[in-house]
Amino acid sequence: MSSSFSVYLYHTNDIHSDLDQWTRTAAYLKEREKFRQERGESVLLLDLGDHTDRVHAVTEATRGKGNVELMNEAGIQYAAVGNNEGITFAKEELNHMYDEAGFQVLLANLFDTDGRRPGWAEPYSIHTTKEGIRIGLLGVTVPFYPFYEGLDWKITEPEHVIETFLPELREQSDVMVLMSHLGYPQDLELAASYDFDVILGAHTHHLLEEPEWVDNTLITQCGKFGTHAGELELQFEGEEQRLSGIVGRTVDMRRLKPSPITERLLGALEDEADKDMNEVVTEIAEPLSVSWTQDSPFASLLADGLREWCKTEISMLNSGLLLHSLPAGPVTKKDIHRLCPHPINPCVVAVKGHVLEEVVKKAFTEEMIRLPLKGFGFRGEMLGHMVFSGMQIEADYEYGEWTVQSIRIGYELLDHAETYELATLDMFTLGPLYTGLSNAESKQYYMPEMMRDILADVLVKQYTAGS
Repeated sequence: MSSSFSVYLYHTNDIHSDLDQWTRTAAYLKEREKFRQERGESVLLLDLGDHTDRVHAVTEATRGKGNVELMNEAGIQYAAVGNNEGITFAKEELNHMYDEAGFQVLLANLFDTDGRRPGWAEPYSIHTTKEGIRIGLLGVTVPFYPFYEGLDWKITEPEHVIETFLPELREQSDVMVLMSHLGYPQDLELAASYDFDVILGAHTHHLLEEPEWVDNTLITQCGKFGTHAGELELQFEGEEQRLSGIVGRTVDMRRLKPSPITERLLGALEDEADKDMNEVVTEIAEPLSVSWTQDSPFASLLADGLREWCKTEISMLNSGLLLHSLPAGPVTKKDIHRLCPHPINPCVVAVKGHVLEEVVKKAFTEEMIRLPLKGFGFRGEMLGHMVFSGMQIEADYEYGEWTVQSIRIGYELLDHAETYELATLDMFTLGPLYTGLSNAESKQYYMPEMMRDILADVLVKQYTAGS
């Protein structure tokens, strides 16, 4: 054997069920694996999580198992778990998502509520190459505490499990790799605190065209939607097979030819999904129209339904949640999914009257109505006009802006000191959109139901006889 050699790692992250693009990424992974093996070189194929996204019908219909089939076909050997796997599926669905996985799932900081680790995951793995190089792989995911708790999981701080497993990982490994679905900012902190050789990143969709070094740790991440994949070359030399260097790059997948085999598998999965999604849920007698810039019947119906479903006095949701109007006639599961594909959950927030007033006034600004929101589970085009149920709002429109004149809860004027139970969307409680809701102390998330489940429930109750 030569005194110097290399081991190659190919990695993907945050595919988000862009499965057409995956046919190109899969072609690249398979070609690189074959090329390296023909040269007698060792290769690992890894995915860093959020391969799934229930915006795609295949993922929705198969509850992620179709994604696992596609990962199997591409030759993935190790996979981390992202929040789209962890908190957008019911616990039972996640417990069976990887039943047929041909790869090892690595996740160190997720447990059942009794403290036991789920049987489909290991905290870490030691991969030994044919040259005898031991690569330690540890997987962690971002701890969205209330969402995991709502699904009957226990999620812990990644630092805790890193400190637990790092000594034994260091003892058993020649190279230590953290498979992180935590995001670039936290990866930077971990690189400065722990002696990993490599942190393979995900979650925040950063595209690091050249990997970055923090002290002696290399950090990389390949954007989102499979537009890029990563290649790392681990270089070894000497009789002691010492790690002498790491070279990395990202590769643009968008102009590559798709894999015909992957395309056929995807086509078969789409056909099966169609059969499931064509099931009729109900039939509506008249069309339901939605507008993103003003009140509309469809959005108002859903706001009423959300208030009733959550058993609150008031509710609010953005009309951009509904991507299309709905014509009269049969309504299928596919229609429901097409109308409301977002992995967004209902929630109830306890909010003071003065905070609610701030929220309403901000919602009526043109900036918020036309906001082309990305992230927080939203898969639409613009946030849209806010729709309320159980609230009467008087507002004037002048010089291109709305001015809120009064807010009534039922028939009573809003009381600044009163606490109101507001049914709304989880995305309004997660970030900077409405800080009054984000900072609220009392939030109840309904899991695993998504807003399209509420939509289906509303339509069935409204239009199905005897329901």
